[in-house]
This record gives sequence, C-alpha cells and structure tokens, in this order.
Amino acid sequence: MEVIIRPTTEQAVNLTARLIADAIKAKPDFKLGLATGATMEAVYADLVKMNKAGEVDFSRVITFNLDEYIGLPPEDPNSYRYYMNHNLFDHINIDKRNTHLPNGMADDETAEGERYESAIRDCGGIDLQLLGIGSDGHIGFNEPISSLASRTRAKALTPATYVQNSIYFNPPESMPKRAFTMGVGTILNSKRIVMLITGAKKAGIAAKAIEGPVTSMVTGSAIQLHPNVVVVLDQAAAAGLTQTEYYNWVFANEPEWAQYR
Repeated sequence: MEVIIRPTTEQAVNLTARLIADAIKAKPDFKLGLATGATMEAVYADLVKMNKAGEVDFSRVITFNLDEYIGLPPEDPNSYRYYMNHNLFDHINIDKRNTHLPNGMADDETAEGERYESAIRDCGGIDLQLLGIGSDGHIGFNEPISSLASRTRAKALTPATYVQNSIYFNPPESMPKRAFTMGVGTILNSKRIVMLITGAKKAGIAAKAIEGPVTSMVTGSAIQLHPNVVVVLDQAAAAGLTQTEYYNWVFANEPEWAQYR
C-alpha cells in the first residue's frame, strides 16, 4: 500500500484525478471503477477539465460504478446514474453505452447482482477502482460485518448510513433503505485501487482502515489485502496516522512519484 498525504484537499483531489488520467492515457480502452459522494465531485470536475483541455480521452473507456439505490429509476435526481451523468458523463467524450451501474429497478435482485458481476468479468475486469470511505469505514455500500469475500448484491443500509445520506432527499424519509453494491471481494478483484479520503471528520476511520486490523467491521480495511493500492489523503484526514514520516519519505524519494511531487 502507498499512502500519500497532500497539504490541502485540492491537492489531494488533483493528484487522484491525475492518477486516473495517466492510467487512461497509458491504456485507452481502460476499465474504470467509479464511486459517488461529495468527495468525488471535485475529482470528476478535475477530470472534466482535463478532458476538455485534451489531456485525457474517454472515448474508449468503460466504467462500472460501485452501487445504486434500489427502487430509484435512472432519471431520479437522487439515483447514482443521475449523479454520474450530472457530474461526469454529460461533460466528457465517453460513450454512455459503456457506462454501467446496477439497475436499481431490477425485478430479480439476485439475478441483477449476477448480471453485474458477469459484465465486469466479460470485459476483462476493472483496471482501477476509485474508492471513498464512509464514516463507519464502509466501501461501496458494504456496511459493517459485510463479508470480505462478498460479490455484487442487494444490501440493507445501516441506520447511520440512512441518516447520513437522507439529507440529499426531499423529503429525507423518501431515501431507499436498500441498495445494490459491488462486494468487497469484487472490489479486491480490481487490478489497482485508488482511495481518496479528505477532511478531519474522516481522520479516525482513515487510521483504522489504513493502519488498523483487517476486519469486516471496517470493510475499507480490506484494501490492506490488495497488492496495488494508493490511498491519497489531505493533511486533515491523515491526522490519526502513526507512520506519517515514512509515508512522506516514500512519496519524496520513490522514483514512481517524481512526476507528482
């Protein structure tokens, strides 16, 4: 695992976007796993700017999102399909037929999970999965005690997640209580993972995920099991880490990071 700490949120976001853009430039038919949430909006804004400036081409990129609410159609402003279109897909040169999310309106939930897994597998797997982390340590909607071997499936949300996300719904109680999510095992099958964590509110859970024990109570800690992970944090989110000196030493001295310093 590589842990990179940048002084500001803006710098952490920009580094994350550059890592994605550079990976796509190296492999134009890239398979990109995407996340949603407030943290990612700035990443997508940077990628839109890079695309419009001719710095990255999405024309052959295929995307797979982590999750989608059950019961929301794609045109619902609170669906993650709507979020992705609004924040990224509508503004870059991507073929929307190559952008994939679970179908929140699927009649057969088990079959939908299997369909999504097959779609990822049939295209050769995800080259890079972008992740955030929830306040309780969840990745995707893999809530505490989710199996670390889990696959894409329907999942009940915790009361904490419900309260946290319901502020985006009007009225708040209209938020679905269930969602489709890639499993932890699905995420770990990605060839590379880039996790972005920003803000002082995430400092405690960031430390648990990066330096704590691997546990299903903090599904984000499963990234420790992956052989190719980069975690990018701003200074505030890194406040609880104990190995900061080493992380900074690696970033300052390893040749692979020279172009990003």
